[in-house]
Amino acid sequence: MIHLLDDFRDTAAVARDWSAFSDRVMGGVSVAHVELVERGGRRALRLWGRVSLERNGGFIQMARQFPNGEYDASAFSGVQLSVCGAPGAYFVHLRTADTRAPWQYYVSPLAVTADWRDVYLPFGAFTPVSLAAPLDIRTIQRIGIVAGKQAFDADLAVARVELVP
Repeated sequence: MIHLLDDFRDTAAVARDWSAFSDRVMGGVSVAHVELVERGGRRALRLWGRVSLERNGGFIQMARQFPNGEYDASAFSGVQLSVCGAPGAYFVHLRTADTRAPWQYYVSPLAVTADWRDVYLPFGAFTPVSLAAPLDIRTIQRIGIVAGKQAFDADLAVARVELVP
C-alpha cells in the first residue's frame, strides 16, 4: 500500500509542513521561492528561483519534516514523485537520525521533463554525502527537493510525494 506524504490539496498543511531555503543560510546568493500552483490541471507545490554558484553557493530547496520527527519506511522500497518543470539539476535529499550536520544527507538525482511524469527513486539509489553510514530507512526525518550543483533558473512543480512498496 502506498503512503501519501503530500498531494498539496490542503493549503494549511502545505504552509505548515513545507519550508523553502537556499544557500543564503551559509553565505550564498541563490534565491528560492515556493508557491502552490495549478499546472496542467494538477495542484502542485512549485520550487523556483535562481541557483548561483557565487560565494560557494549552489542550491535552493523545499523540504518537509516527517510527522513525529522520525518515520520507519522499512515497509517501502522507495519514494515516488509526480513532477514537471524546466531542465536542470534536481535532486531528492533524505535526512535520517544519522545526518547530524547540515551538509550530511542522502541524495538521488531527480529526472524532470516539461510534461508531468512519475519518477520512482528506490532507497538503494540514494547515496550518502559527507557521512559513511548507509541509509537507514527506519529513521527518516526529512525529505528535501533540491535544485543545485550548477547555475541555472530552476522551475520545478511537484504534485505528489509518496512512499511506495
